[in-house]
Amino acid sequence: MAEPILDIRNLTKSFGALKATDDVSIDLRDGEIHALIGPNGAGKTTLMHQISGSLKPGSGQIRFLGEDIGHLGVAERARRGLGRTFQISSLTPEFSALRNVMLAVQARQGSSFRFFREVMSDTSLTEPAMAALERVGLADRARIPAAELSHGERRQLEIAIALALGSRAFLLDEPMAGMGQEGSRALTSFLDRLRGEAPILLVEHDMDAVFALADRVSVLVYGRVIASGRVEEIRNDPAVRTAYLGEPA
Repeated sequence: MAEPILDIRNLTKSFGALKATDDVSIDLRDGEIHALIGPNGAGKTTLMHQISGSLKPGSGQIRFLGEDIGHLGVAERARRGLGRTFQISSLTPEFSALRNVMLAVQARQGSSFRFFREVMSDTSLTEPAMAALERVGLADRARIPAAELSHGERRQLEIAIALALGSRAFLLDEPMAGMGQEGSRALTSFLDRLRGEAPILLVEHDMDAVFALADRVSVLVYGRVIASGRVEEIRNDPAVRTAYLGEPA
């Protein structure tokens, strides 16, 4: 079996007497969506902060593309290709979708902006930016200001930005939050296609979306993984039903 894209081993993090992350080991493999679920306060966001580099673990190892990245900060992990969309992108509302992605292309190239008109005619920026928008299904919205996009479209734009930066894996923290039923269905369909671009570690409370998308599910309770496996294994696990799904064992 090929080496995981992302491999987390024995990660711990304590805040005083509270163990927010308790000996967590999970991995993410090419082409998959691995969902991380658990009740509020289970430590999911703390774990994502540690993986992305915004919070230093107490102990353990994080390997990405075969490299130990535990010593790297958020920006360097993003440059390596680890995309946590709401950290590596900051949408400029008045800019068009295209120009927002062009900023990412520019950052990846290491070039600097000169004048707006000249930049918008620079095909070395516009062409890869349009290609990223096409990959996420937003090519026909390229000239629309980010502020006028729907919540789901802004999520897609953030992912286009991550793709333009060369992301090889995504960390998505509750992408369905604030969406209605129709928006959730559309974003679920989009994420299902996105796994072909790069694998996804997904934190999500929408269990319909999780069970529709996930190849594997890990369940976090009080900072510890209590179960990990395929969707049907998780559905049928008595400990999971008791601790999280609210069903009797």
